[in-house]
Amino acid sequence: METRKFIIWVSMATMFAACSSDKKSYDATGTFETTEVTVAAEQTGRIMAFDITEGQNIDCGKQVGLIDTVQLQLKAMQVGVTRETFENQKPDVQKQIAALRQQLATAQREQRRSAGLVRDGAANQKQLDDANSAVLVLRRQLEAQISILGNSTRSLSSQSSATGIERSQVIDQLRKCHIVAPISGVILEKYVEKGDFATIGKPLFKIADMNNVYLRAYITSGQLEKVKVGQKVKVFSDYGDNKRKEYNGTVTWISEHSEFTPKTIQTDDERADLVYAVKILVRNDGYIKLGMYGEVNF
Repeated sequence: METRKFIIWVSMATMFAACSSDKKSYDATGTFETTEVTVAAEQTGRIMAFDITEGQNIDCGKQVGLIDTVQLQLKAMQVGVTRETFENQKPDVQKQIAALRQQLATAQREQRRSAGLVRDGAANQKQLDDANSAVLVLRRQLEAQISILGNSTRSLSSQSSATGIERSQVIDQLRKCHIVAPISGVILEKYVEKGDFATIGKPLFKIADMNNVYLRAYITSGQLEKVKVGQKVKVFSDYGDNKRKEYNGTVTWISEHSEFTPKTIQTDDERADLVYAVKILVRNDGYIKLGMYGEVNF
């Protein structure tokens, strides 16, 4: 009798252990990824400096290289001189019409004097008509001169503005010769070396933000109602051999479309053919590597 009880107890314990071993310790699995940026050359020329190494941490905005700038600097100087020439050619309108204004003022005084003499009967009407005509001619000459000088000034100003825009374009091209890191992160790959010739669009290096990584996991339709953007979850990095490390995570994205379960992914429901991708933001302590497997509990 005791032997029979022992056998029953062992059988139940075995069944319980089997059931316990079948219970998963996660709700979804996936792999870790992050924001990666491939930096390409924005100018053509010889790479004069390129001081980075793979695995190096770089701050956003830090200059890491330089493409030859000599020709662009010379062009900027040339355009600057051209603009200065246009500015110097602008006429001094007030000085150039000063003589005509003086002549007009003299003619107007003569006009007033002639008008007074005619009223007093000391001069004839022809003398006044001549004075009026002289004033009218000088006024028209002054208006014409002001118009000519104004057109010349506007033309030179337009040419000066055009060269100013051209100079700004050259300065922008010079700025693009300075190779800078667009984000703070780790250099993943380096594609060129100092002395190589760069062309516009040629990849130079790849950088990734390793401080903030994402677990791209997959959930079934039955799990959708349990997950929402902004939800706090527990994430585990999987090192193999049952070695895991726990992190706090935040759901930042849920796919609007289902997809077939990737071959490398395990889901809570192994019968599920269609799953939804989710992204979970995790603050990396330096141990999480890209492509590493991870698990999440909602």
